[in-house]
Amino acid sequence: MMMGEDPTGFDDPAGAAPAATAEAVQAAEAAQAEQVRILFARPWAFDRSCADLAQLPAPDAAEVAFAGRSNVGKSSLINAILGQEGLARTSNTPGRTQQLNVFVPAKPDERSLKTSRLSSGAPKRPVEDAGLRIVDMPGYGFAQAPKADVEAWTALVFDYLRGRPNLRRVYVLIDSRHGLKPIDIEALKILDKAAVSYQIVLTKLDKIAKEADGAPVRRAMEAIGEAIRKRPAAHPIVLGTSSEQGWGIETLRAEIAALAG
Repeated sequence: MMMGEDPTGFDDPAGAAPAATAEAVQAAEAAQAEQVRILFARPWAFDRSCADLAQLPAPDAAEVAFAGRSNVGKSSLINAILGQEGLARTSNTPGRTQQLNVFVPAKPDERSLKTSRLSSGAPKRPVEDAGLRIVDMPGYGFAQAPKADVEAWTALVFDYLRGRPNLRRVYVLIDSRHGLKPIDIEALKILDKAAVSYQIVLTKLDKIAKEADGAPVRRAMEAIGEAIRKRPAAHPIVLGTSSEQGWGIETLRAEIAALAG
């Protein structure tokens, strides 16, 4: 630095620009974080179960959907994202989610707040418009149900993927202990064919590693990333989560909030 220069850069417009830019970035990040906090701090409610597309709400809000093999931890992950234990039904019996289950933000009032204190379920309506819905799709693969029922659920899922214009992304859940199985590959092929944007989310990372950034986690995520690298509708970034430990939940919330706009 030459003598006489202002070390703060305030006398130099070029020197002031980086500081101003950094402040703007920090402000934008803070605003985004607050948007995410508000979206998921509010109560959420179960809205409806849909056996066909006609029963779905009007496509006037962004939707993100969760798909995966039965018993992959889908309901547990949805509950963790929305911060409400017992909202999405969890079960040790694979295949219990048999319809499209829709969850929406709920406007808290004295009655709903009391309900949330007295039960582990979601507060009841009235619904608050947040420009976002979350859809729990039927688990594909094994289900303890007649073959005709399984085929009907499968057809419902395909119809939903092809015919929902407000569907922003499908999060495909993969058990980190097992990786991609043939039935997962088939599901990805259908998503590619339907040209629906999807992103892989590894679940149950705590079952393979004691640390969220441990070597087993990195290996699992890298293996999945390589497997989907050339798939046309796949988001290139693989997310990792543990519902029990809370790993990756905030990252996933931020992704969903960004899709809601």
